[in-house]
Amino acid sequence: MLAVEQVQKSFEGFMAVAGASFTVEKGRVVAVIGPNGAGKTTLFNLITGHLKPDAGKIRFKGREIAGLAPHKICRQGVARSFQLINVFGRLTVYENVQVAVLSRLRKTWNMFTPAAGLVRDQTLAALERVGLAAYAGLPCSSLSYGDQKALEIAIALSSGPELLLLDEPTAGMSPEETRATVRLIENLAGQEGLTILFTEHDIDVVFHIAQKIVVMYQGKTIAQGVPEEVRRNPEVQKAYLGEAV
Repeated sequence: MLAVEQVQKSFEGFMAVAGASFTVEKGRVVAVIGPNGAGKTTLFNLITGHLKPDAGKIRFKGREIAGLAPHKICRQGVARSFQLINVFGRLTVYENVQVAVLSRLRKTWNMFTPAAGLVRDQTLAALERVGLAAYAGLPCSSLSYGDQKALEIAIALSSGPELLLLDEPTAGMSPEETRATVRLIENLAGQEGLTILFTEHDIDVVFHIAQKIVVMYQGKTIAQGVPEEVRRNPEVQKAYLGEAV
């Protein structure tokens, strides 16, 4: 579904991504791991069009997407959540998701039809998928941190993606919130068959849910494979984990 081939990106001489190459197969859950500064978030920004690569290719379902605008990549079937929560704090939980559904259906330019009653079923269905339907009428600023992260995933899902990118989905969460997020990811992948690419610092989460792991170090991909292969890789242990896991 996704092929990244020798992608590079530098900032004023600093090579943030220095030749990343990996693939994501349809229906798989793939983790990208690496120490701080390894280039993971920059890589996600390249895949989703927030940055343009200096070199290399990024193909989604065989089509080149490197350098396309983020909204064009989204409409091709790629959505993401961000490391820092990116929601409309003054809108309700329902309205946050409704905006995304309206955008997907190209109904954002009709100034003469009240928005309140539009796409209600689709909006509530998206909230149901992440367990937030009961909070639909609340201001999203009143949600817990973990529920705000789930809301951001609901917004991403509302674009109807085939590939979902999650940037550190459990960062800053309590153990209970982390378990709830892991269950959500497992449900999206297992029951709905969604292809997921995520970054994560919690190694326990990575080895619990990832079917394939890509390891980055100093902007390069130094290993990729099933979890047990990565777990035994001496180069990975030395460069990232520091010890056997």
